[in-house]
Amino acid sequence: MALFQIFAARAAAELQRLRAEADVRDREEKLGRLVDSAMDAIIEIDRNDTIILMNPAAEKILGDSADHLIGRVFTGFLARQDRNKLKNLTAQLDSFPAGRQFIWIPDGLKARKSDGQEFSAEATLSRFELQKETFYTLILRDVNERLDAEKKIRALTYEAEYLKDELKSLHNFDEIVGNSSALKQVLQAVTQVADTDAGVLILGESGTGKELIARAIHNNSRRQDKPLIKVNCAAIPANLMESEFFGHEKGAFSGATQKRVGRFALADGGTIFLDEIGELPYDLQVKLLRVLQEGEFEPVGSSQTIKADVRVLAATNRDLDTAVDQGRFRVDLYYRLNVFPIEVPPLRTRGDDVVLLATYFANKFARRMGRAIEPLGEENIKRLKTYGWPGNIRELQNVIERAVITSQSGRLNLNWALPDTAAKPQAEYDDPAENGSKKIRTAKEMLNLERNNLVMALKASGWRVAGDHGAAHLLGLPPSTLSSRMKALGIKRPQ
Repeated sequence: MALFQIFAARAAAELQRLRAEADVRDREEKLGRLVDSAMDAIIEIDRNDTIILMNPAAEKILGDSADHLIGRVFTGFLARQDRNKLKNLTAQLDSFPAGRQFIWIPDGLKARKSDGQEFSAEATLSRFELQKETFYTLILRDVNERLDAEKKIRALTYEAEYLKDELKSLHNFDEIVGNSSALKQVLQAVTQVADTDAGVLILGESGTGKELIARAIHNNSRRQDKPLIKVNCAAIPANLMESEFFGHEKGAFSGATQKRVGRFALADGGTIFLDEIGELPYDLQVKLLRVLQEGEFEPVGSSQTIKADVRVLAATNRDLDTAVDQGRFRVDLYYRLNVFPIEVPPLRTRGDDVVLLATYFANKFARRMGRAIEPLGEENIKRLKTYGWPGNIRELQNVIERAVITSQSGRLNLNWALPDTAAKPQAEYDDPAENGSKKIRTAKEMLNLERNNLVMALKASGWRVAGDHGAAHLLGLPPSTLSSRMKALGIKRPQ
């Protein structure tokens, strides 16, 4: 009986051992399947950063098989700036209490595949001991695809916000109105150049509709389904111009609290319209030239080069030839922009177009205000034709809107809306293209008329140029344009 009891005890112990071994093998198999099926890379390293164990996801993320990677030093797969970061974190874990020896790595790690390709990875690090030896488990997740998706979402968000702003700031034009020979020549030039990728320099006085011509070029080009991005070079502070053009990284300068996509990146595949290009700072002209020549740029605070396929349209009311001669505008940039120049004629040379435009604006404003307006009378037509229109179409639009507001019994009131004008023969304002080489015979009188008109507006505003009650607002001109015309005409505030 004692002998049987001994053998029975041994048999029971052996059965328990076999059962325990089977449970261990089962748990190891399940744990192995769990680790192998994980989408995140799981890498085990020792105190010397040598790779001891890795799962298939780690093979995929590092771009090589476990046979080639086990035994290699893992820090060789990290970007230089992150190698010390990992060493410091492993040393930090050694001081953590048992049961809490794990950490989320802030900002993740910059890692490299076997072929040298870098990727960003979210990472956690944990520490354990086995047979009096220390090991570390590193879990990595490649977030490059997510970052690219987030970047694309941000870019689309910026583009949507920009397009919303553009819709709010669109001119009150629905189409180009006019029938003069001068305008027809411009539209013919638009048709010729629109279907190409040539750079276009749009010249003309302030208020002649240069942006409208740029939109017409874009809308008739192969890029019409892509955005037309507008940048007013005169409205952006010089210290923010580069960021506006090319974007910036978070923290690139004081106030850069988040990453921003620049206008050239938004315009990729489409068109960018650089209004008031003559106001572009000289140091930024070099960087713009590089974009035009090579189609690439770097955001402020970034070393990453971004490619952009952008067609550039530029506009100015300044004499760029003089600016080049004076060294204020780069000659190489000038010739890059001036591939196909289009000069938009001033309103005073467009003959009966002023009547067509006035009628168009009057009907539109009347519909908006819910009023009925009679057709323009002979007296009003004569006054519109004999006025010099220093602010061109923009000024005409403002004048007609004021006239509709003050209209009585459906008749436009130009007495308050339009400054006093001296009657002039219509021949003085005939379209030059329709009269051969004939020029305006009374250019001096026109300058005097313009000067008197500006002085009257300045007196009415108390010699205030800008602001809601300034002369520029009364004339429908930008303050910078009014200041420029005052200087050109020698108008000074009396002592």
